Amino acid sequence: MSDSDLGALLRWRNHPEVRKASFTTHEIGEAEHRRWWSRVCADPTRRVLIYEHRSTPCGVVTFSGLDGAEAWWGFYLDLDGLGESGELLHAWLGLEKAAIAHAFGPLGLRVLRGEVLAANEAVLRFHRRCGFTESGRHVREIDGEEQVVVHMELRRGR
Repeated sequence: MSDSDLGALLRWRNHPEVRKASFTTHEIGEAEHRRWWSRVCADPTRRVLIYEHRSTPCGVVTFSGLDGAEAWWGFYLDLDGLGESGELLHAWLGLEKAAIAHAFGPLGLRVLRGEVLAANEAVLRFHRRCGFTESGRHVREIDGEEQVVVHMELRRGR
C-alpha cells in the first residue's frame, strides 16, 4: 500500500456493510484515516497490502504483531465495485488464498490469527472452509452493546 491508495481504502472501509462487521463502526474521517496510516507506517510489526483481482485494486489485507512466528490479520473488500462486477465471491476467495500464502510464505508465520464477530456467520463459514479453526471467544463492547468475538487461527501446513 502507498499514500496514493488512501482514498480508495477509506471509501472501502466506510462502506456500511464493512463498518457493520468491524469493531469500529463509525464513519472514519480523512484526518483519522491519515493518523492511522501514519501509525502503521511507523510500526515495523504491521503491514497493509492492497489486493488486486483481475488487475483491479479491490481489497486490503492487514497484518499486525509481525514480531514473531504468530500474527493477526484482517481484511475488507470494495463491496460496491465487486458487487457491480459480480466478482465479490471470486475476489474474496482470491484475497483469502493470497493472504494465507503471504503469511506462510514471505512473512514466515507459523500461525495466522483473526477475530470475527460471532454474528458474521458468512465470514466464519468462509474462514472455516479455508482451514481456520475456532480457538476461543470473548465479549467486547461495540457501540454500547456486548458482542461475542470469535478467535480464529490457521496453522502452517493445514
